[in-house]
Amino acid sequence: MKTDGTPLIGILTARKSEGTIAGNGPLFINIQKKLISLKSQSFVFTPEDVKDDYIYGYFYSTEENRWKKKSFPFPDLVYNRIPFRTSEQEEKSQWLFSRLKEKKIPFFNPCFIDKYELYQLLKGDHILQDYLPNTILVQGHNELLDFLMGFGGIYLKPTQSSKGKGIVRIRMDGPSGIQLDGILKHETYSSFTHFWEEWNEELLKKRYIAQEEIRSAEYEGKRFDFRILAHANHDDYTLSGVGIRLSQEQEITTHIPSGGRLVPYQLLKSKEHDEFFQTIIPSVGQLLSEYFGYFGEFSIDAGLSKTGRYYIYEVNSKPMSFDEEEIEKEKIENLCRLFLQLIEESS
Repeated sequence: MKTDGTPLIGILTARKSEGTIAGNGPLFINIQKKLISLKSQSFVFTPEDVKDDYIYGYFYSTEENRWKKKSFPFPDLVYNRIPFRTSEQEEKSQWLFSRLKEKKIPFFNPCFIDKYELYQLLKGDHILQDYLPNTILVQGHNELLDFLMGFGGIYLKPTQSSKGKGIVRIRMDGPSGIQLDGILKHETYSSFTHFWEEWNEELLKKRYIAQEEIRSAEYEGKRFDFRILAHANHDDYTLSGVGIRLSQEQEITTHIPSGGRLVPYQLLKSKEHDEFFQTIIPSVGQLLSEYFGYFGEFSIDAGLSKTGRYYIYEVNSKPMSFDEEEIEKEKIENLCRLFLQLIEESS
């Protein structure tokens, strides 16, 4: 804790290629406002801003309604919001993570998650394995063809992407044809071999997983998913909020930037849904922290099949903002509570 006794939280982000600060500005401002009300401080910084004994950071001046730069001592805790996988892998970022460990400064969340690594991790858990769609790493023509034939329809997802980017669905179309649908792509191939010839370089170079297509339960004739937000609380993980995302023009993803629609959870709320959330959240949180390093928050994309079975599709280490104001408010409350809790536990 700083010499004046005020807890100091550093929010870590990255720079865009043209040098400006990236990240979720409104989130950073809301965190700062909440922390001020809790007699604490925060600042935003990038790995390039870190010197040996101090950090150049940015704080939001509510009086002047703008960001201002000043030097800060090393914070009591770092909240990792680096928004790009490439930035997180850079030498400067990795050096900073090592430096924080040396200084025994707690930080979360430690990293982005590779989709196949996540699948293997969850598959090893006796509770979570029941909620996973069948998944393989795409490695060759024959294996992928067998997988597609087994399910009739599969999703192909880059292992290192988020927000639904790069996802396509392929389905058998007649005895040998293939129908491919993406957010903006719609193609038909006369055979799987023709599909493979066009796609194999992309699938192998970028590392994709193939996942069985789950025929999703519907609301008002459209498929829906759950977006589940969770935060750590001492040695446990608790639910901060649930949003429902409904597909609209396209059925590939329910993400709002790709045309999904927001539906209040209250409209679909049930005892079974709530029990599912309470079952998976602690197990996912503890597994992530044991395997990757401390996770203070995460979100889960999950769904319900037409047959009434629950599935976990995705876990996000850097949850996007929720469009539901009450969930976003709860997120800020829980984050700031967690910051101060961790600082107290580490001091």
